[in-house]
Amino acid sequence: MFAILGRMLLVCLSINTIFSACSSKEEVQDTASEALANLIYLSEEQYKNAAIELGNLSIKKIATKIKLTGRADVPPQNLVSISVAMSGYFRSSHLLPGMSVKKGEVIATLEDEQYVQLQQDYLTTKAEFAYLESEFKRQKELNDNKANSDKIFQQAKSNFEAKYAVLKSLEQKLKLIGLQPEYLTADKISRFIQVVSPVNGFVSAVHVNIGKYINPNDVMFEIIDPDDMHLILNVYEKDIHALEVGQTVWAYTNSKRNERFECEIILISRSIGNTEAAEVNCHFKHANIKLLPGTFMNAEVELNTDAVQCVPDEAIVQFENHPYLFVEEGARIYKMISIVIGASENGYTALANADALKNQKIVIRGAYNLLMALKNNSDQ
Repeated sequence: MFAILGRMLLVCLSINTIFSACSSKEEVQDTASEALANLIYLSEEQYKNAAIELGNLSIKKIATKIKLTGRADVPPQNLVSISVAMSGYFRSSHLLPGMSVKKGEVIATLEDEQYVQLQQDYLTTKAEFAYLESEFKRQKELNDNKANSDKIFQQAKSNFEAKYAVLKSLEQKLKLIGLQPEYLTADKISRFIQVVSPVNGFVSAVHVNIGKYINPNDVMFEIIDPDDMHLILNVYEKDIHALEVGQTVWAYTNSKRNERFECEIILISRSIGNTEAAEVNCHFKHANIKLLPGTFMNAEVELNTDAVQCVPDEAIVQFENHPYLFVEEGARIYKMISIVIGASENGYTALANADALKNQKIVIRGAYNLLMALKNNSDQ
């Protein structure tokens, strides 16, 4: 019985050994197949057509960058809402959204009988004030010569000062609706007032139409002064510590990625919002009215410049969303190896795993041709 058990055990061990050997052989074959899949052998003709150029790692100074997103905007003082101090009927305007306006330009005309009444009150008060001023001076002279009582003089002075206060308040009311009291006469009384733009800029919104009754709290137009355009960036907590006031930011839009705007960080928020990002306020160094408030912007912030090992951008190929390089393995034999890339600048890209490539001959030109040849071989 023990002899039978011994023979059975020996059989089981033999079977396990066979399976282990088979498994090891399959792993070796898979590894070998994977290695071969990354190798490309070129014929003499293929080599000539591929225009291969070899080189070594380069040492270049490449700035580390943080890529951010945000929007162009203007500070509150550059977004102007146009309204009137006194109600009236809207009679005319030539403004449309997007139009540019200049400071002092007439942008609307309003009409109301209140304007007529205010001008009348001012001219009437002005005439009464002239009489009371004359009377005050006369009574003062009499009082100085003891020719009248102090009571009469004080009454004349009180009337004069009260009328002066009314006159000055009416002057300010006229100025609020755009009328100049010093030029106002009975022959120049008008039922219209003109609204002028307080800034240079462009119209972002129009909220009125002809005949509409405008109240003092109604916004007729919104005008944006683009001379102080800002860039508002959203920066996550992991990057906020690397930013400082005064750093240079280069911003660009999705539609014109080659057109870059230079900015400077002027303010960094001290709180993290609900989006887990802080706002960083940047100032455009050159005013540009082409950028509208609310425009989505991409931005890059240069942090520091280090000497790093890198390769030309042309040497790097993308395969299945991963970067690779080709290195020379022998005469017209090249191997594709995976790499980890860092920052890029001026046509060069830093490599995070550069130490493994120190003594390697790298394909710095013609890498894309090798990738195409490799893919064609694998498809066959």
